Amino acid sequence: MTQIRDIRNIGIIAHIDAGKTTLSERMLFYSRRIHRMGEVHDGAATMDYLPEEQERGITITSACTTCRWQGRMINLIDTPGHVDFTIEVERSLRVLDGAVGVFCAVGGVEPQSETVWRQSEHFGVPKIVFVNKMDRTGADYEAVLAALRQRLQANAVAVTAPLGQGEAFAGVLDLIHEQTLTFDAADQGQTVRRAPFSPKEAALAAPWRETMLEKLAEADDAFLECYLNGVYQPEDIRAALRRATLSRALTPALCGSALRNMGIQPVLDAVCDWLPSPLDVPPPIGIDAQGKESPVPPEPEAPAVALVFKVLMENGRKLAFLRLYAGSIREGDVLRNTLRKTDDRVGRIFQLHADRREQLETACAGEIVAVVGLRSAHTGETYTARGRELSLEAIDAYAPVLTLALEPRNADEGKILDEALGRYMEEDPTVHVRLDEESGTRMLSGMGELHLDVLLERMKREYGISPRTGHPQVVLRETVRKEACAEAVFDKELGKERHQGAVSLRVAPRPRHAGNLVEVGDFLPVNPAEAQKILPRALLQAALDGVRDSLQSGELSGYPVEDVAVTLTNVQRHEGLTTAPGCHMAAGQALREALAKAAPVALEPIMRVEINVPGEFLGPAIGLFNGCGGKVEDLEDHSGQKLLRGTAPLRRLFGFSTSLRSATQGRAGLVLAFDRFDLP
Repeated sequence: MTQIRDIRNIGIIAHIDAGKTTLSERMLFYSRRIHRMGEVHDGAATMDYLPEEQERGITITSACTTCRWQGRMINLIDTPGHVDFTIEVERSLRVLDGAVGVFCAVGGVEPQSETVWRQSEHFGVPKIVFVNKMDRTGADYEAVLAALRQRLQANAVAVTAPLGQGEAFAGVLDLIHEQTLTFDAADQGQTVRRAPFSPKEAALAAPWRETMLEKLAEADDAFLECYLNGVYQPEDIRAALRRATLSRALTPALCGSALRNMGIQPVLDAVCDWLPSPLDVPPPIGIDAQGKESPVPPEPEAPAVALVFKVLMENGRKLAFLRLYAGSIREGDVLRNTLRKTDDRVGRIFQLHADRREQLETACAGEIVAVVGLRSAHTGETYTARGRELSLEAIDAYAPVLTLALEPRNADEGKILDEALGRYMEEDPTVHVRLDEESGTRMLSGMGELHLDVLLERMKREYGISPRTGHPQVVLRETVRKEACAEAVFDKELGKERHQGAVSLRVAPRPRHAGNLVEVGDFLPVNPAEAQKILPRALLQAALDGVRDSLQSGELSGYPVEDVAVTLTNVQRHEGLTTAPGCHMAAGQALREALAKAAPVALEPIMRVEINVPGEFLGPAIGLFNGCGGKVEDLEDHSGQKLLRGTAPLRRLFGFSTSLRSATQGRAGLVLAFDRFDLP
């Protein structure tokens, strides 16, 4: 059994087309996990196993696998690079201890690179950097490291440097051991030759090595003393790099070309040497049944604690992906879903290898496994051994920005469509579905056009259906522009009971992105006991719930209301008549009336836009962008290309990609990422 200190739970994160999956394929090949390398462009990569991934040459879903290197077990998750599948990165980073950030030596820090990097910073994940595609024309290692420091505030320090760049790239310089590494093309880079620096190579490596030592001395006090005394060995440098990486004071950077099988083994070494084991990261904090915080250290003998970070439905069975934080689980164990208060029995336990599985008898703290049998499992929920009920921090959800109307072609297809949509909602928290009662159409909402296209392709492949689709519609939000008051009285018979309630309230705008605030005004005494005599807590809570429920559907378009402050100014109580349902209904009615008076306005999804275009096409590109309501925020030169950054309403960006390609002879690159809901 693998010791916890020898486990590395890592993710590969990057912008689309930076080479994440190609790097993962080489790591699996050199660690003997696979015996033949598949290429992304051939649709044969191990980690891109969905037909939609193989067809497009991109990663759509996070794929998990396990390999071994230097006696350590590496649980590896290859994450998507496209913005539409950001939730896959988010839920993977939630359970990982470390990450490898992959950057293109030509493209540098690209938009989705920034997004996933900041996600990893949110979770406090230590990282190393691999600058890929050093063999490409225009590769610039130093410029990429400078962009990491400037745009990501990452204290990147080179531990390997390129021997030549672009077509002249021939190997990597190991700055720690002062050796040149070359990789034998005859056996696909499996043979690594190490040789001491030649005088020319030593001169090339000297400034890189001196910068590495200086930055390491600044980041690590123990190494500072060695550096000042001039007495240190490669082992001292490696130990200091591990301390600095774990504390996130430094980010070691390596370089190579995954496609040409150069520089991959040093990345595997770096994962084992510098990225953390489960023992090296702060234990997650759980909330127990009494609401108290309780740390969960990775103790194999403790009662089990696990987090579900992904769910797949296969042949009617639910496969729950778990990160086990404490204890161990075996087949037949009963685990408690602490959110739903249900017990589920562990059926089978699997170690993952992309779309293949290897059955295990047991899984211990620190491991990532898949489990069959957890019927009530959903993404972000905690499972514990009975008797140790606590909940770990849930995984954040993302609001969809695009909606597509789906209409089944007949009644039988309608049943199959509902089954498919139910499955996709179960698997993907960013998929939302609602039924339009009047037309009978299903309104499918997702993170973008590609996200929705992939879902439609999966329906056709997995269920054999092709429902009619409408034009994509953007998902809106609503807010108000001024203050307004309203009061409402509800007095009706529901069933055989009479329900009554009378509520007064005030709505007011809040700063953009401040969120909603629902509060109780000063019409009740401060003393809880006196307030309870005037208005029982159940009636007050019903009124508050009525407000919160009604905020989910605004007056203009029925979309949720945000950035609004709602203050209850009075909840009247008539002894023997006022009921909780009456207060709930009256509060909702009062809120709708107040919102209608408060100058409601729709908020549209605003996208962050990045356009990479040759200089001669900059004018047409800016003209098209301005024509879509775009606002240019930044313009810079980058490797002979012009890089334009700005924002634009999603509603006006439909068809923009096609127009941009036409205007630039297909030479422009476009990246869209959701930024915020705001006035267009």
